[in-house]
Amino acid sequence: MTNDRMHSVCMTCGSAEPVNKDGRIRKHKTNGQPCPGSGIPIGTARIPKPARGWYTDPTTGAKLRRVTTILAKGVPKPALPFWSANLVAETAMDNLPMLVRASRRPADTQEAYDWLRRAHTRKKDERANVGSAVHRIIEAHVLDEPLPRELLDDPEMRPYLDNFLRFVDEYEVTFEASEMVVGSYEHGYAGTLDYILRSPHIHGGRACLGDTKTGGELDVHLSDGTVKGVYPEAGMQMSAYRHAEVCWLRDGTRLPMPETHDEGVVLHLRPEDYRVYPVKCGPAVFAKFLHAIQVAEWSTELAATVVGAALPVPARQALEVA
Repeated sequence: MTNDRMHSVCMTCGSAEPVNKDGRIRKHKTNGQPCPGSGIPIGTARIPKPARGWYTDPTTGAKLRRVTTILAKGVPKPALPFWSANLVAETAMDNLPMLVRASRRPADTQEAYDWLRRAHTRKKDERANVGSAVHRIIEAHVLDEPLPRELLDDPEMRPYLDNFLRFVDEYEVTFEASEMVVGSYEHGYAGTLDYILRSPHIHGGRACLGDTKTGGELDVHLSDGTVKGVYPEAGMQMSAYRHAEVCWLRDGTRLPMPETHDEGVVLHLRPEDYRVYPVKCGPAVFAKFLHAIQVAEWSTELAATVVGAALPVPARQALEVA
């Protein structure tokens, strides 16, 4: 790229050309003919970005289904309805006087009903906001960038930052990538991994995938033995990232996915403390992820076409009058 940030060298004809706001080389000619390099994305514009359940490769046009969408549509979550029901019940009991008053005023009844049935959505949004903020903190640390002031000044976020820094210090962690987009053209998926790390206390210092979870509770196990907030799907997610064929650096360069250990780690980060859990993400787990792709495709594509329109009632022949 030239020193002028608004220009770039066309890889097809070698001339320095203006760059459009969307990161693509402006249309130009070479030897009097339209140059095939016109419209090619450069720099960060080459990195696929997620939208509506897909990543689209701006260079090839390939559509790659989001890993998180595959897991949402392709992996059963039998505990989710019970969690939602329990949350609505707890919300109702905590706000019983208000609900009773609303029930006596028809104008307020529907509003109270809508507020109550969205209790699980509000909780998910709240958790998502905390998770996004924690990921911003970690990304800034990995890239050695200043932490956003609004997060530093947020007393709710400070414990997460302190515990993350404790994890880095106590495990002597170094990071090799953060929030890196990876993808598989063979299997048609893409996603953004949390980070690749090394620690002398984890797999003897070999590179491995890491993921941060901020939900649930520390050391609380569910009836099936899983840790509340650290679910087995994390292994499927990391197996997808580990078995991706390509990754994109921050400057838009596409490279082969680096090799990592077949066991990653989940950092369960909570305000009171943290825990580190090993999570399998090798070939056996990846094979199950490939099945989840098939189930997700059934749920989002084929299922809607299986049941046809109702057949018409057969017309009966008129009885012949004897």
